[in-house]
Amino acid sequence: MDLAIILQAALSPNPDERKGAEQRLDEMQYAPQHPVSLFQIIVDNSCDMPVRQVAAIHFKNFTAKNWFPDHHNISVSHSNKQLLRDHILLFLPQLPPLLRVQLGECLKTIIHSDYPEQFPHLLEWIKHNLQDQQQVHAALLVLRILSRKYEFKSDEERTPVYHVVEETFPLLLNIFNTFVQIANPSLEVAELIKLICKIFWSSIYLEVPKLLFDQNVFSAWMVLFLNVLERPVPLEGQPADPELRKSWGWWKVKKWTVHILNRLYTRFGDLKLQNLENKAFAQMFQKHYAGKILDCYLNLLNVIRVDGYLPDRVINLVLQYLSNSISKNSMYTALQPRLDVLLFEIVFPLMCFNDNDQKLWDEDPHEYVRKGYDIIEDLYSPKTASMDFVSELIRKRGKDNLHKFIQFIVEIFKRYDEAPAEYKPFRQKDGALLAIGSLCDKLKQTEPYKSELEHMLVQHVFPEFSSPVGHLRAKAAWVAGQYAHISFSDQNNFRKALQCVVCGMRDPELPVRIDSVFALRSFVEACKDLNEIRPILPQLLDEFFKLMNEIENEDLVFTLETIVDKFGEEMAPYALGLCQNLAAAFWRCMNTAEADDEVDDPGALAAVGCLRAISTILESVSSLPQLFVQIEPTLLPIMRRMLTTDGQEVFEEILEIVSYMTFFSPTISLDMWSLWPLMMEALADWAIDFFPNILVPFDNYISRGTAHFLTCKEPDYQQSLWIMISSVMADKNVEDNDIEPAPKLIEVVFLNCKGQVDQWVEPYLRITIERLHRTEKSHLKCLLMQVIADALYYNAALTLNILQKLGVTSEIFNLWFNMLQGVKKSGVRANFKREHDKKVCCLGLTSLLALQADQLPGDALGQVFRATLDLLVAYKDQVAEAAKEEEAEDDDDMDDFQTDDEDEDGNGSDKEMGIDAEDGDEADSSKVRKLAEQVCGYENLQTTCMPILIEHRILISSVFFE
Repeated sequence: MDLAIILQAALSPNPDERKGAEQRLDEMQYAPQHPVSLFQIIVDNSCDMPVRQVAAIHFKNFTAKNWFPDHHNISVSHSNKQLLRDHILLFLPQLPPLLRVQLGECLKTIIHSDYPEQFPHLLEWIKHNLQDQQQVHAALLVLRILSRKYEFKSDEERTPVYHVVEETFPLLLNIFNTFVQIANPSLEVAELIKLICKIFWSSIYLEVPKLLFDQNVFSAWMVLFLNVLERPVPLEGQPADPELRKSWGWWKVKKWTVHILNRLYTRFGDLKLQNLENKAFAQMFQKHYAGKILDCYLNLLNVIRVDGYLPDRVINLVLQYLSNSISKNSMYTALQPRLDVLLFEIVFPLMCFNDNDQKLWDEDPHEYVRKGYDIIEDLYSPKTASMDFVSELIRKRGKDNLHKFIQFIVEIFKRYDEAPAEYKPFRQKDGALLAIGSLCDKLKQTEPYKSELEHMLVQHVFPEFSSPVGHLRAKAAWVAGQYAHISFSDQNNFRKALQCVVCGMRDPELPVRIDSVFALRSFVEACKDLNEIRPILPQLLDEFFKLMNEIENEDLVFTLETIVDKFGEEMAPYALGLCQNLAAAFWRCMNTAEADDEVDDPGALAAVGCLRAISTILESVSSLPQLFVQIEPTLLPIMRRMLTTDGQEVFEEILEIVSYMTFFSPTISLDMWSLWPLMMEALADWAIDFFPNILVPFDNYISRGTAHFLTCKEPDYQQSLWIMISSVMADKNVEDNDIEPAPKLIEVVFLNCKGQVDQWVEPYLRITIERLHRTEKSHLKCLLMQVIADALYYNAALTLNILQKLGVTSEIFNLWFNMLQGVKKSGVRANFKREHDKKVCCLGLTSLLALQADQLPGDALGQVFRATLDLLVAYKDQVAEAAKEEEAEDDDDMDDFQTDDEDEDGNGSDKEMGIDAEDGDEADSSKVRKLAEQVCGYENLQTTCMPILIEHRILISSVFFE
């Protein structure tokens, strides 16, 4: 069937016909000429435009998937690649914008893959077409794609872009200059200038090319950028709709110009940060341009004073530049003459509640809340940039500005209090409260303001809890939360604020309820007497879940976590209900996130928060195992679903919940055992990065469900574990860091299944020794050697027989003893640094003492004696040192089951695998040293010291974990 007909069918309103066409297209993609055929349709003017669009989309997707060499994908022949490269460049200038955009994406893939090696003539094509007025747009588009390839590259990877700059920037400068000279430029000119700006941006983002270090060249560019910045945007053609206006071509040009100037200032605004090569350029930039940009920016902001239009993103970027200028003496000096106008007539009005805020509050309160708590929105928000400017000004130049700014705020409070109800400046009061809240850190530390904070709250904030204006009620709650931690001279004021915040959770306006919840977290953290909250705890939780049913907001969950953490076991009566409500909220959030299909969707973030809150609840009731039995049915569906690929974004949080459920439940249920295969499948397929997290529940399954692990054959957990461990440890492509959990799991098996897994000792030793032979990382060597120590502890005679069978007995013991004796230049032990490492080595070594001397290689027995005593002394010293350093609070029980990501040069504190370093610690260091001295004083170790060491072996077992 003709490809064009199939593409036409793919547009059919009939779903069956459309599905059949899509299946046929999938089959046709394996034909060698398929990409060429698609391209021919794209450039065929006789085809209908919808068909050409479908062809362009399929061509773009095919190129993205198959252009890069990959044995998993369809191979595009070299001849077809060459043909397509040449013809895309040939036809790109001729295509209408809808198709040009799609081919631009294809070209992006091709350039990222092929330039410069397989696409050497691309630069010449660009240069040639930059000089052709009819082709300049296509040339700029391709140059933009090429420059963007190197935008984030550094060092040698960035080298090709310098040649591109040398060849094209002189041409770009001429084109730019020509455009700027046009008296009444069209919107098409704006598009071309925007492309030039983007090319410049990508080329200077990480490093300024040497060409621009020439002052004459750089000055020519700066003259043009400043010209664009100063030139008024044409009034004709501007859309009336604010959303369309900010995306209008000439405002986009303005935005990209400000982007470039800000980037140059960020890179070269501080002479102290420059290397010698850049210092002269930075000095030139500071001397000739930093101040000019400042003046241009202040002039640009002046339109705000007369209610003129400036896009939010431009305002945000300009205020970022001004904020960065405050700390630099020369720039601050230049700013000072205009500072009061800037601060009081531009920046402060931007902090106030405005018409757009009111419109959003009334029409879409959910969106109002989302924007208020979205850090991405902060990048575009003039209000956030204004808050940052004021905070930076007061922080860096507070001596000059704090008093006058506070006086300005006090005057607003005064005018507000004196005005009749119908004339009160509600919006200015909102801005003043925002300013006070933003400066809380400074005001809490600075007299005389510090002493007046409680009075300020009582007089100017608390009354707004009952304001008829919703945004002031919300702002009052937020400000109260900012100051919840101050020392109240009258606890009734703290109590009143808390009560007002709690009442705010029932406010008819959603933003007020959310800001109240946000503030409540601070009050719960600051509350010294939980009796203030305890009586209303059930009511609080009800309000929480009403809100969670209404909106997906992670700050809600953060506050809930704070309450749970604060009340601990007192949450037990509510634990089941909390988990049920959080589970329901989680499913709602996931459904929203899947529908929106955005990584940073608030539903996805709130879903993660729900899981974290569930973990916090489980931790708080960890001493009540029967609760886990009740909670399990609620959480099981979440665990089952999210341990598959559906849960990749929340996998770590899910594994934490599985760890709690398998550790604190009275027993591990069969339903919980059903999760084992899911984790194994994930680990084998895509979850190797989560191996340390998966280790924890696997440890729990084996150590707490040992009988089921050993006896169950459907599925066979022992076989499943072996397949996974052997696969990971044998894989030469898996880095040493990534397999560290594998030897730890072997240890769990040997320690918990003593005498019951003889058939697995040889396979595990064999794979351990094979990996040991090619391991370079010292920490992994220690873990692998500990597997051998664990095997000796499990059954010394069996282990020695296996080592002899493998012909590695002497090699292993020599390596072990050398590692035990290894020290760094500082004198600290080079290997087996954790308490747990020393315990395992001691148990392995002392297990050899029960054997006949002739079963050990060479003089190993004497070395065993000395190594054991050295380890015991080192272990006891380490425990004593750790006891001195330990803080008052006890470590959480689950910490003993967490994997260790400790730095190898750390102090080696033992926090791993459920083995408590303090268990059975009856013998003190002096007794061990006395034993060591006693043994070392005998000449005949083998005959005289045996009784002492046998006694010592019993002591070791009791001290550790027998």
